[in-house]
Amino acid sequence: MENLKNWSRSDSRTERMERTLAQRQPGLVVVLENVHDPHNLGAILRSCDATGVSRVMMVYYIESPPEIGKTSASGALKWLNFERYRSIGSCYDVLRKEGFQILATKIEPEAKQLYDFDLSVPTAIVLGNEHRGISKEAADGADGLLYIPMKGMVESVNVSVAAAICLFEAMRQRQEKGMYDGPQLSEEIMRSKLQEWIKI
Repeated sequence: MENLKNWSRSDSRTERMERTLAQRQPGLVVVLENVHDPHNLGAILRSCDATGVSRVMMVYYIESPPEIGKTSASGALKWLNFERYRSIGSCYDVLRKEGFQILATKIEPEAKQLYDFDLSVPTAIVLGNEHRGISKEAADGADGLLYIPMKGMVESVNVSVAAAICLFEAMRQRQEKGMYDGPQLSEEIMRSKLQEWIKI
C-alpha cells in the first residue's frame, strides 16, 4: 500500500490507518436492535472501533435511528461500516448465510455467561433497546443467549457498558489466538478502505 501514501496528509497518519485496518475483525459484528439513546449509541461505536469491529448492523422498526453527534461518537462514526435493516429476521438471514454464530444479550434462565462462549469464531453480538432489551424474535432466533455475571444488587449494566464488556472479552480471546497479529481483511479490501479513509 506504499503507493497510496501520496494521498495522505502525513505518513504517520497513513501508517496508523494501515495498522488499524490490519487489526480489523470481519468475523466480529455488532447488531443493534432499536437502541434509542444517541449517547449510548455513540459509546457503543467507540467500543466497536477500539476492539477492531468495523461492521455495525442497525435494526430499527420501532424507534428511528438516533442522530449521532460528533461528540457522542468521538469520531468513531467515520471509521465504521453501517447496514440498516427493518426486521431482525432479515438481519439474521444475512448473518446465517455468512456463517456467523448469533449471540443475543438477555437475562434468562437458559442464558449462559459471556465467558462460556467462544468469541474467536465468526460472532454477531446482539444488543437491544435500553428499556425493553432485545425482542422475543431476536432472542428466539439467536444461537445462544448470553448474560454478564453481576456480583451486586442490580441485574444489569447500561447497554453501552454491556457492549464494551462483550467486545473487550471478544478481543481478549482473539488476541490469545493471534487474530490481531496479521490482517483478517483481504488485501483488496484493505487497499480500497485505505483509499477511502485517506480522503476523510
